[in-house]
Amino acid sequence: MEKADFFREARSDLTGPLAGLRVLEAATTWAGPFCAALLGDFGADVIKVELPGGEVARRLPPFLPGHSKPISAFNATVNRNKRSLTLDLRRPEGRDVFLRLAARSDFVVENFRPGTLAEWGLGYADVRRVRPDVIYVSVTGFGQFGPDHDRAGYDPIAQARSGYMSLNGSPDGDPVKSATWLADDLGGMHAALAALAALAHRSRTGEGQHIDVALLDALLATSNANPTLGATGVPIARFGNEFSFCAPASAFRCRDGWIYLGILLDSHWKALARVIGRPELADDPEFALTAKRVANRAEANRLVSDFCAERTVAEVESLCAAAGLTAGAVRTYAESARDPHVLSRDMLQAVAQEDGQPAPIVGPAAKLSRTPLRVRSGAPGLGAHSDEILAEIGIDADARAKLRDAGIL
Repeated sequence: MEKADFFREARSDLTGPLAGLRVLEAATTWAGPFCAALLGDFGADVIKVELPGGEVARRLPPFLPGHSKPISAFNATVNRNKRSLTLDLRRPEGRDVFLRLAARSDFVVENFRPGTLAEWGLGYADVRRVRPDVIYVSVTGFGQFGPDHDRAGYDPIAQARSGYMSLNGSPDGDPVKSATWLADDLGGMHAALAALAALAHRSRTGEGQHIDVALLDALLATSNANPTLGATGVPIARFGNEFSFCAPASAFRCRDGWIYLGILLDSHWKALARVIGRPELADDPEFALTAKRVANRAEANRLVSDFCAERTVAEVESLCAAAGLTAGAVRTYAESARDPHVLSRDMLQAVAQEDGQPAPIVGPAAKLSRTPLRVRSGAPGLGAHSDEILAEIGIDADARAKLRDAGIL
């Protein structure tokens, strides 16, 4: 299918399927902001509320090159498709403004330590009084209840406590965290999914609700049955680049780099045997069935390793693709960013940043044929929309000046 065929019925008059809905975000760093970013990608109007000094993501390196001011790559990515309002929520005047905004918002997204916003008069019960059907999303390390609910919890702590870190890394190496903020990403995604489910419920019943997402829970829920295996006493070994249930499957060194190749089906082994020039192994009793290949893992890996060592990555990838096998070059992110397929799917979009200069920002993963998604705007400068947003709820220029003079805005 051609790209134009997929989007042939696309509408251009909407920001996305959530057009007309508003998200009020009071969140920092990644998990909470990522939840709001996803809702913004889907077309919602996201108002990001930050304390006057700005949230931590604005100051985290590395910074994007070629800009006239420091622009954090993290901030540019996770705060796309948002408007920025500075507001000191710790003071009564700031709280009152937030509640006025909440009264006109469909979602509130926050990731403060449990009880913090309630202490400021902005907890679920407080917001519910001004917007009874609000969908209030809380993303924290350990959740709103449970013995450890009030502990501070960041991404690597969730990776450690969930069991994930114990299986990550080489079989004979130390526990290793993921290369990305996996618990934050999954926490944000589960929170956004729950928010959309709550929206569907509200459309049928008129009822809002409080959503509680813990980073620990999100990682456990997306651990491929490992928690169940652990609870039932089934040993779980660390396999590094390989899998317990199939072989060969690993990263193999070629003449000019690495390729990942995995054989999960017996029919694929038959095809691979022909590709590597050993057709007699297709029906060999020591390799023809998955269980036998797993038992002979070292020899199966050696056969593929020897084949790859004499060829370039491109040669191996091409031969495997022609045979219908799954294989892919092990690339850096810089190489992936130049991949014509990645670019054709708009996974990097040139978006103007707060200094007016463009940067390649990661685009939405989901493609919607009727209501296409895109990065409509870059991460805004701190407080760039404060006047605009407050004017929308009837706070005039004089009142805004007083809030600024008092250090609230």
